[in-house]
Amino acid sequence: MDSFDVVVIGGGSAGYAAASTAQSKGAKVAIVDKGPLGGLCILRGCMPTKTILRSSDVLALMHRAKEFGLSVANPSADLSLINDRKIRLINEFARYRIEQLNDSKFTLIEEHASFLSPHQLKVGKRVLSAKNFIIATGSTTAQFPVPGLAEVGFLTSDDVLELRETPESMIVLGAGPVAVELAQFFCRIGTQTTLVQRSDYILSKGDEDLAFPVETRFREEGMEVFTGTKLLRVEKSRYGRTVFFSHEGKEKSATASTILQALGRKPNIDGLNLSAASVNVNQGRIEVDQEMRTNVPHIFAVGDVNGLHEIVHIAIEQGEIAAQNITQENTRQFEERLKLSITFTDPPVASVGLSEKECQQLSILYLKATYPFDDHGKSLCLGETHGHVKLLCSPDSGEIIGAHVVGPEAGEMIHQMVTLMHFRGTVHDLVKIPHYHPTLSEIFTYPAEELAQML
Repeated sequence: MDSFDVVVIGGGSAGYAAASTAQSKGAKVAIVDKGPLGGLCILRGCMPTKTILRSSDVLALMHRAKEFGLSVANPSADLSLINDRKIRLINEFARYRIEQLNDSKFTLIEEHASFLSPHQLKVGKRVLSAKNFIIATGSTTAQFPVPGLAEVGFLTSDDVLELRETPESMIVLGAGPVAVELAQFFCRIGTQTTLVQRSDYILSKGDEDLAFPVETRFREEGMEVFTGTKLLRVEKSRYGRTVFFSHEGKEKSATASTILQALGRKPNIDGLNLSAASVNVNQGRIEVDQEMRTNVPHIFAVGDVNGLHEIVHIAIEQGEIAAQNITQENTRQFEERLKLSITFTDPPVASVGLSEKECQQLSILYLKATYPFDDHGKSLCLGETHGHVKLLCSPDSGEIIGAHVVGPEAGEMIHQMVTLMHFRGTVHDLVKIPHYHPTLSEIFTYPAEELAQML
């Protein structure tokens, strides 16, 4: 039997971060990953989707050429060539991660893992024992019981990344970040796209006002968007696949050649035999505390598998936290205060800290101010006038507790607010910080000035 200080199950972003941190502190570490090596972010998540989105963003700008005094004749997309570019880049990213996993400082075992007991893991034909385990197996596409959907057939977010021919039409079920990014991508490359969302607005985990500019852009680009629906059934006909749903008190339907089921993902725990390790699972998620520790003190769970946040940089942080808590006397906890999210639509949406919805749910007092991009110099020059910025601050101290952007370069702009909030900056600090003109970033000073006057 092989013995280790730490066995990490999963070699994706969270798993590699955990393994590297633990090894750097002197632990004997094994990584178990049944493959393919690379992790969700590189193989089927962040990197491939952002690669293809770049193509559709460029195409959308080409279609707007006349607006900028330019002439472009009949721009079009070739999904096969878009896919080729994605494959080249992803192979490079994956090759680097595989090299990291194969470093001699780790023992890498490419087999399926299953617990035999709290301290023993069956890995292929081998049995490993360890003082500590870190589960970092990520997530997989979830199935939802929509009558007729399985029989009719559908694609998942994994499947559509392999398409080489542009679908004539598509119904997208769901409106979380993955769903809306892919819906806009296919709409922009020529697919007649219909989005059907159960909640009252898209991106429903965030505030409503952040969703509306995105919905507006979608409809301007020709996408049909239905929100506040209830999925009823799916049927197949000679015209394609038809989704029936209730909307505004009436039964409606949409028909397309393809359905993208993007209603969500679930922690990838099937086959781990967690019951043999006595690890608690709640609604399919491994329960952890703020130290990333399960109910079994020497077993940790990080990244998507614990269901706290399906975000890569948080998964990496959780992996580092778990490894530190295994190897160091001074324990570390995950802090929610600077939680950050970005959705790469056009316009993109970015948030850090508390939303209005969260403040209201938690009875946290706040002041709010917004400022629109359609009244901002640099965004007018760029022709990017959808959306706004929003700041939330404490009514006592003026400390910024939430910052939100829906508009041009939101994913880049939000990081100045992350930095300011890291140091617990106030709206007064933001007003004093120099901002070059004309830039997109200076728009944050306008709601800051309004809030400073309220205090």
